[in-house]
Amino acid sequence: MSSILFEIKNSIGIITLNRPDKLNSFNREMALLLQDKLDECQGKEVRCVYITGAGKGFSSGQDLTEVSDPNGPGMTRILSEHYHPIISRIRKLEKPVIAAVNGVAAGAGANIALCCDIVVASISASFIQAFSKIGLIPDSSGTFFLPRLIGWQKASALMLLGEKVAAEEAERIGMIYKIFPDETFVENSMNIASYLSQMPTKGLAYTKQLLGHSGKATLEEQLQDEDIYQQRAASTKDFHEGVKAFLEKRIPKFTGE
Repeated sequence: MSSILFEIKNSIGIITLNRPDKLNSFNREMALLLQDKLDECQGKEVRCVYITGAGKGFSSGQDLTEVSDPNGPGMTRILSEHYHPIISRIRKLEKPVIAAVNGVAAGAGANIALCCDIVVASISASFIQAFSKIGLIPDSSGTFFLPRLIGWQKASALMLLGEKVAAEEAERIGMIYKIFPDETFVENSMNIASYLSQMPTKGLAYTKQLLGHSGKATLEEQLQDEDIYQQRAASTKDFHEGVKAFLEKRIPKFTGE
């Protein structure tokens, strides 16, 4: 059985981390397959990406048996060949990426989720920066995204103490967008993906890129970037369809072009 399940359904690229007996912990095979599937989502037939986990968890992070294996890839390769390319692919994808956290998200699993554009969780899910408990630092972009999501002080405490954060608390402090009941989680989270998959894909991509630029830009630089990207958005077919539909008082039919 593949460690990554993948299907394209109604313009949504659905990626499922599939090592449920290991709480979807990452080994080399799963990390490389995830990169491959993210690459497949670059195609025009995909307009939104949905990442979730099989079984009871989203991902418990790195499979430590691989780290401790003297014949394994080693920490340097695990970071440079596994996690860094995954984070880079998610951020560079020109379409929204949803992390649907259906259970525990720990270590690298938590940080891969938090780098996505929208993070939703089932009410029974939890997040933990587990690195300090084994003498490591938070990797997989955790030190970049978590302070930006919840502030430096809160992020520092969660990383140093390694405390588990329940889904309700994660939503309250702005770590994630929204929580849903366990029994309706798949339906509710897929509804978000379905909505995004029918929206103006290029406009969403430009918004994603502008948000990425904003962390290092001055106000004047950001205003200039907004000018550039707004001109690009205004030249898309979806913009013209949106305006036409508004004037005709009908629902727009966006194509992602």
